[in-house]
Amino acid sequence: MSTPRRDDAAAAPIRPDVEVPRSRVVSWALWDWGSAAFNAVVTTFVFSTYLASGAFFAPELAALPEDSPGRVAAEAQNASIVGVALTIAGVLIALIAPVLGQRSDGAGRRRLWLGVNTAVVVAAMLAMFFVAPGQQYLVLGATLLAVGNVFFEFAGVNYNAMLVQVSTPKTLGRVSGFGWGMGYIGGIVLLLLLLVLFIGDTLGIPDGGLLGLPTSVDGGVLSVRVAIVAAAIWFALFAIPVLLAVPEIPAGPRREAVSVLGSYRVLGGTIARLARRSPHVLLFLGASAVFRDGLAGVFTFGAIIAAQVFGFSFGEVLTFGVAANVVAGIGTFIGGWLDDRIGAKSVIIGSLLGLVVAGSAVLFIGDAKGGFWVCGLFLCLFVGPVQAASRGFLARITPAGREGELFGLYATTGRAVSFLAPGLFSLFVWATGDTRFGILGIVLVLVAGLLLMLPVKARPAVID
Repeated sequence: MSTPRRDDAAAAPIRPDVEVPRSRVVSWALWDWGSAAFNAVVTTFVFSTYLASGAFFAPELAALPEDSPGRVAAEAQNASIVGVALTIAGVLIALIAPVLGQRSDGAGRRRLWLGVNTAVVVAAMLAMFFVAPGQQYLVLGATLLAVGNVFFEFAGVNYNAMLVQVSTPKTLGRVSGFGWGMGYIGGIVLLLLLLVLFIGDTLGIPDGGLLGLPTSVDGGVLSVRVAIVAAAIWFALFAIPVLLAVPEIPAGPRREAVSVLGSYRVLGGTIARLARRSPHVLLFLGASAVFRDGLAGVFTFGAIIAAQVFGFSFGEVLTFGVAANVVAGIGTFIGGWLDDRIGAKSVIIGSLLGLVVAGSAVLFIGDAKGGFWVCGLFLCLFVGPVQAASRGFLARITPAGREGELFGLYATTGRAVSFLAPGLFSLFVWATGDTRFGILGIVLVLVAGLLLMLPVKARPAVID
């Protein structure tokens, strides 16, 4: 049994305290390592920035000076379109994720669906190669971004549920933090490879990287499009170990034959019982939904702000991405260590405070790139601990065999309010005509999540 901790002493043990093979833990964490290809390359530092760039302007706008009002407004509009695509994706995730998680629990197909959903994400990434420069391709790019996000979340439901298959009560915080940390390290390695081989334009590396791929609109921005293909291959390769090393869970006979519509009835019953017997679980799901949407906004729109407000080139964005992943990885490993000692709730609250301070500072640093570097890296120090501690918090209070269902609810509640950060970002950008002020919308979401998290208690969920 694990030693009781300050803020979740009442949490029930997740599984017998037996040793988990190190190879199984590493194989599980390699999915996180590979997933950096989507998180870092697609949603944060490369593809979303590419979609919001002048590569998708109408010809008459592309000819305008970079600081002209028309061009600035067009950049803001492209950023808003990215936000709309992600909002639609969030609605789909909210409607479908918990049922998929529930059915993978009952049918013993958690690993299978992790593989299927990961494959769809990889396919969407490969298709991004065909998003060539030109206004006519912007909707295609935004659609592929949305599809990738939907199936990445579906994959994450099953992957997160596997946490209890590769950890014990004593190690859950560290294992969860190790997985997130591996994701950041994988992001560092991948971004460096892409920077050196395909992107360049910084640190003495020629424009287009060592392969000399075209970076201009006239050249089809092949440097970015080929880099995304390389990232897709990276994800596919590192997703394989978890599918081979982590055993499939046994099927649950009593829920095995439930229809899809029946699954929604089961889900409704689960939520009703939680409301009666474990309202603190629903409170946590609501609080985490809000602050995780703020984190998603940081990832999605941070690079756009760097490029449009502070004038970062693609190469500079990737360089910042490497540094950001180093800092985030350090923060995550420390956060995982603290999780097993002071409790997940303490880690979450402390990290959210740091995020609010760092995000707010962006409004007051002018246009200096150095200021963005300082604020951005300080912000990244707290992102990983919030994510890892939230995953660990839910895993600790979830009854055995119901992980997929509750992590499906975890994804759903997050996406049920996923319009908040993209919507507020787009609203502030539209209202001011300045992409910088989009950060204000993200900070407001983080503050709301922090306030909702304060009264949450860590007690084991009662479902049946």
